[in-house]
Amino acid sequence: MVSASSDCDVLVIGGGPAGLAEALAARRRGFTVTVADSFVPPIDKPCGEGLMPDGIAALERLGVTLRASETRRFCGIRFVSSGMSAEAVFPRGFALGVRRTHLHRVMVEHAESAGVRFLWHTVVTGLHPEGALMRRDPGRGELVRARWVVGADGSSSLVRRWAGLDTQRRCDERYGFRRHYRISPWNDFMELHWGPCCQLYVTPVGPDLVCVALISRDPALRLDEALLAFPDVVERLRGAEPGSVERGAMSVTRKLARVCTGRVALLGDASGGVDAITGEGLCLAFHQADLLADCMLRENLESYQAGHRALARRPILMADLMLLLEHPALRRRVMQAFHSRPHLFTGMLAAHVGAATPFDFASNGLTLGWGLLTA
Repeated sequence: MVSASSDCDVLVIGGGPAGLAEALAARRRGFTVTVADSFVPPIDKPCGEGLMPDGIAALERLGVTLRASETRRFCGIRFVSSGMSAEAVFPRGFALGVRRTHLHRVMVEHAESAGVRFLWHTVVTGLHPEGALMRRDPGRGELVRARWVVGADGSSSLVRRWAGLDTQRRCDERYGFRRHYRISPWNDFMELHWGPCCQLYVTPVGPDLVCVALISRDPALRLDEALLAFPDVVERLRGAEPGSVERGAMSVTRKLARVCTGRVALLGDASGGVDAITGEGLCLAFHQADLLADCMLRENLESYQAGHRALARRPILMADLMLLLEHPALRRRVMQAFHSRPHLFTGMLAAHVGAATPFDFASNGLTLGWGLLTA
């Protein structure tokens, strides 16, 4: 038995940060919005829990400001590899370490205040010409009618498959694991430690809490084993109690042939993704949400296709460049160049957060290339 529920302009399938961003962006343009998700808040997801300056600005454009009491500012990024380090502060603004559960809770509160209707603990069972089918009670189906349907249901998106948008031009997978430790952060940087077969991120997320995240190409590698390759981090964490259990997730770089069809559009990880090494996944989803809401307002999803591709260009490029450093010999020479010419790392960070012009980026690349030849 299928019953029809009240209509809405925009139905968002997936109640994580990407889906909530779309709900907020759509409401700010006057659309009525319903969000459906099989989980209940706050929804957690293992990640590095760092929000870069451009991500903070994008979130604020959606009307969301994070409380300072439940975040931790950091001023820049620090690379560490084989006894060498390079660090730089952000060219403008600051970044925030924030627990994923706190970010989700705050975004839900703002969406509720904006008038978004939520269907938590609701399983979406398929798309329908008039919207989507879902089930909240055993044996009882429901049709939610909507002008637009947004798939924000993550990397393994069912909406993507149902809509016939699963044709991939690229798909690279890595594996991440995360645990928190109850200890005061030892500096005001997010640290990225390079090991022989993995990277380790250390992000301050509170006055007495750090997030330690591992990412590698080995699905069997876990934090305790990986930490053996990072004695400096082990020493820093000595005596610290775990603040959470270890949790894992996939990091997928995916490029789709299309991210929309008819009146269905994909957003966030459902629409493709960039490697977690960039820390730009949330920022990218927030920008996509604004773009998609504008396209729905103009009733032109084709412009979303082109705009989506343009938004992903810089994060994908930066991820590909950073992942070249998985090669030890190249990484050693790059770190030597960064160490001897600090302005190179400063320029790279500016490009990473979108604060460098194309000329600045090209100039910094040429200088880095010369630095590698002379390192």
